[in-house]
Amino acid sequence: MTPTGRVALVTGANRGIGRAIAAGLAAQGIVVAIGARSPSAADAVAAELGAPSFGVRLDVTDAASVEAAVAAVVERTGRIDIVVNNAGGHYDSGVVPSGVSDADVIDAIEINLVGPWRVCRAAIPHMQRQGRGRIVNVSSRSGTFASTWADAPAYGVSKAALNMMTFQLAKELEGSGILVNACCPGWVRTDMGGLDADKSPEEGADTPIWLATLPDDGPTGGMFGERARIDW
Repeated sequence: MTPTGRVALVTGANRGIGRAIAAGLAAQGIVVAIGARSPSAADAVAAELGAPSFGVRLDVTDAASVEAAVAAVVERTGRIDIVVNNAGGHYDSGVVPSGVSDADVIDAIEINLVGPWRVCRAAIPHMQRQGRGRIVNVSSRSGTFASTWADAPAYGVSKAALNMMTFQLAKELEGSGILVNACCPGWVRTDMGGLDADKSPEEGADTPIWLATLPDDGPTGGMFGERARIDW
């Protein structure tokens, strides 16, 4: 595939949906930085995808790690065009809202909201200098008022907060050439989703890849699934 000149950073890209997103972007000729907490895991996926993909250590719960990762991407490539905030966790299925502990709430918010927010803050100035960018926050229908299943409460509330952050960033950056959207990949066969899920990682990656490669007149400030808008 002929290189496009675009550079993407995908967090949590060493396995599951993140790896499938990275592979899909690389297949389109985009240089992909594989973000993962383990440098060896990131490098292994980059080797599988082949040059010019490369690994970068990135732990979204560590502010210094995020800053260093984005700086490393820009130092190596000179730019950053796409951020896919895929890293997430703390799926507390089966817990009732009244039983959630402070520790659960703090952990879910740190992973699913504060972490992606850190990545956005670090990457946006580089996108603004270019006058163009794409930010994709991998969220969940459990974080919407329209279709939440009210299970996994700490997870759902943290994803709802991620959705609001997405919306607010899109409002701030409207007209800048930077499009900001959230998406739900669906129920995917990953460590979190389990073997009974109805989608493969590649199927779950389709909408994030689509949002990451939107044309300049594409939507911003929306929530999407199967390439269709989802009500908040």
